[in-house]
Amino acid sequence: MRALRCAQVIAISVLGTAPMLALAAETVKIGVIQPLTGSVAYNGKADVNGAKLAMERRNAKGGVLGRPVELVIEDGQCSPANSVNAAEKLIQKDKVAVLSGAFCSSATAAVMPVAEKYKLPFLTGVSSKADLTEKGNAYFFRSAETDALLANAFAKILADNLKLKKVAYIGVNDDWGRGGVEEFSKDLGARGVENVLTEYFDHGTTDFYTLLAKLRTSGADGVFVAAETQDGAVLVKQFKEFGIDMKVFGVGSWATSDFVNLVGEASEGIYAAVPYVASLPGEANTDFVKTYQAQYGQAPDKYAAAGYNATNILMDAIERAGSTDAASIRDALKATDYQAPNGRYRFTANGQAYGFNAALVQIEGKQPKVVEMTEVQPPSTLTAQGK
Repeated sequence: MRALRCAQVIAISVLGTAPMLALAAETVKIGVIQPLTGSVAYNGKADVNGAKLAMERRNAKGGVLGRPVELVIEDGQCSPANSVNAAEKLIQKDKVAVLSGAFCSSATAAVMPVAEKYKLPFLTGVSSKADLTEKGNAYFFRSAETDALLANAFAKILADNLKLKKVAYIGVNDDWGRGGVEEFSKDLGARGVENVLTEYFDHGTTDFYTLLAKLRTSGADGVFVAAETQDGAVLVKQFKEFGIDMKVFGVGSWATSDFVNLVGEASEGIYAAVPYVASLPGEANTDFVKTYQAQYGQAPDKYAAAGYNATNILMDAIERAGSTDAASIRDALKATDYQAPNGRYRFTANGQAYGFNAALVQIEGKQPKVVEMTEVQPPSTLTAQGK
């Protein structure tokens, strides 16, 4: 009987502590939607790597609200439909506190009404189509530049440094590619640079020879390209195969290790306008680069930094909110003042980040060298479209 009573006491004791143990183990969930398959997978995976590093560093210091942070990651494939399905699953099944994603602007735009419907904070660290923050969505924030800003900041130095007279414009056929072409063409045109060709290609294109035949006879002395890693690598290699030797500049993946490794010597001399590069000066960036390299065996690129910054901004906001209440987190996001590897992030009233740095770089010796830096200012007068 005594043994039975002891067993009962032990059982009651264990059962009584079970809810407490479950509470202690409960995580703060951040939903992440990124392209992990398809032609943009290189870049989506880099974003996720940055997000994971931010999470791991925060968890090593006790997490958020005294609980570990968990990333619940879904493959949106840069597809609006897939990204919406991912968002619904993350919100309804996984019960995430916030959303991060969804890389391509068309996918992000599709997820925005879902986040608004459920009144859940949603932050993009990459999508740069400028009007995303002009839709009046109180739960949407962007910790990324727009291509209007990059064009405005760097068109003059590109025109002067490269001594451009006639430029051809090539972009991926989506909101970002069209927006990048539009903005750089407009700003370079205002400086007397003639647009002699505009061409678009689909994600995943492997044969650019028809397009390149037009480029070779266009009379251009420079070519602007808006492309991500896989598409950009194929295009630049075919430049060389086709015997085209002209100045190449643009936006996208040009300053990433993946792109340089895929393209090799053909990457030499390319100019890129980017919000982050591993060679930026400063202790915060030195620490980030060192930690990222130790974790992943290569320097972080702009997508890794985007994931790292977005996750830190969200975790900081949840901590300031003091709970996972969505409205409280939204209000805390508005008060963001985050010191990132590439500068200081704050948000305008409509959720657009400003204060961080952007750089114009040139690939030399397979490394991106900073040519010029600028601080991203509130985009009150910039109405362009981007990624």
